[in-house]
Amino acid sequence: MADEASFAEFYQATYRGVVAQLYAYTGDLTEAQEAAQEAYVRAWTRWQSIVEYDEPRAWVCRVAYRVAISRWRRARTAAEVWRRQGAPPVASAPDSTNADLVAALRRLPEAQRRALVLHYLGGFSVAEIAALDGVATGTVKSRLSRGREALAELLDGYGEQPEPVPRVSVVDTLACRRPEEVWGRA
Repeated sequence: MADEASFAEFYQATYRGVVAQLYAYTGDLTEAQEAAQEAYVRAWTRWQSIVEYDEPRAWVCRVAYRVAISRWRRARTAAEVWRRQGAPPVASAPDSTNADLVAALRRLPEAQRRALVLHYLGGFSVAEIAALDGVATGTVKSRLSRGREALAELLDGYGEQPEPVPRVSVVDTLACRRPEEVWGRA
């Protein structure tokens, strides 16, 4: 408990100053706060040794600066890759067939879903799936068979065209009624 109390006191006394220094350094308050938080988390995990330092605040500031620089370098590298390779291709929205298949697969037991996905979408053989899951090949065959049956039931009638609904125009509707029903009594 003494460690918690001493760290809490240290945190309360130094946090604002560390964030202010990082804000001046980075020019971004959110980045400054995140870097400071990361430094304090690291300080907490090593607090028993850091509390013995002459200047624990200096250690936190040094770590916070390094965190900020590391974030800046990662962002710069990402921007360079973006400039070199261009924007990633725009992914098209999933079509309804894929969405319906995924929804049906989610309703299957995990073992059957895994076997179906690995076999039909991943291209794994029955023996490879058995080795991955640590089960007999007969178990994988059973899972595939049961999974196919369950999936067929879930997707029963998928893709069939519904019977067309006859269109009735306003004129047809009005022609079937007496004028006073349509316009009210005069």
